[in-house]
Amino acid sequence: MAATASKKLKALMNHPAGPKTIHFWAPMFKWGISIANIADFKKPAEEVSYPQQAAVTLSGIIFSRYSTVIIPKNWNLVGVNMTMAATGIYQLTRKVRHDYFSKEEEEEEEEAVSALAKE
Repeated sequence: MAATASKKLKALMNHPAGPKTIHFWAPMFKWGISIANIADFKKPAEEVSYPQQAAVTLSGIIFSRYSTVIIPKNWNLVGVNMTMAATGIYQLTRKVRHDYFSKEEEEEEEEAVSALAKE
């Protein structure tokens, strides 16, 4: 059992995208962007930036594609880019809902209140 674990650890360490290479560390640091974006889910929607989230989303989408065709295959890079795209899309959706749809709901509520006040 210990010999099997030792072989697996050795294989991971010597993998072309293992911890001895930049192919491992670049995606690991890129996870910081995704984690920060997830932490910003608690932030009010009016504080979300369109340019920043568009950059996060497009970067995630573009590099998800390229990370599937590079050699050595680096599934950590694919995962972090897909997560970046997903969190960026979620943040953009929150911002669009706040900027364009919450105003319509407020207007409908005001109209309903004024209609009740007239009665």
